Amino acid sequence: MTQAARLSLPDAISLSRLVLAAAFVAVPGASARAALVATAGASDFLDGWLARRRRITSPRGALLDPITDRVFALVAMTTLLLEGSFTTAEFLILLSRDIATAIGFLVARVVPWLRPVQFKARFPGKVVTTLQFVTLLAALIAPALVTPLIVAVAVGAVWAIVDYTLALWEARAR
Repeated sequence: MTQAARLSLPDAISLSRLVLAAAFVAVPGASARAALVATAGASDFLDGWLARRRRITSPRGALLDPITDRVFALVAMTTLLLEGSFTTAEFLILLSRDIATAIGFLVARVVPWLRPVQFKARFPGKVVTTLQFVTLLAALIAPALVTPLIVAVAVGAVWAIVDYTLALWEARAR
C-alpha cells in the first residue's frame, strides 16, 4: 500500500464520525445519543490536535474533517427534527452557516477569478460548529436551553458567514 493510500490516525478519527452518525440514528435514548454527540465533538478536537502535533496534516484530512463534521451534525439534526426536538425554523438556523458556506464554495469554483482561493477553517466557523454540537446535547439532555442556543447559533452563523465572505474577498484581491 502506498503512503498516499494509507489512512493517517487523524483521518481515521475524522471518518469515525460517519459511524457515529449512523449510530445516532440507530441508538434509542437521549443519554446514549448525548454520549455519541460528545464523542463526535471530542473526535473533532482530537483529529486536528493530533494532525498538528504530529505534523501529519494533509489536503485529504483538511477535506475529511469538515465533511465528517457536517455529515454527523446533519444526520443528528435531521433525526431530532423528524422526532420533534427541533422545529423546521430551528433546523434551518442550525444549518444556515453550512448552507451559506456550501453556496459560497460552489460560487467560488464557478467564478474564474475566485477559483484559486483556498478555503480554510476559520475561528467563527469553529465557534458555530461548537455551538451546533452544544445545541444537539441540549436538545437531548436540557431542552430548555435549546432556544437560547439557537439564538447563539444564529448570531454565530451571521458572524461566520460575514467572516468567510470577507476572507474570500480579501484572498481574491491578492
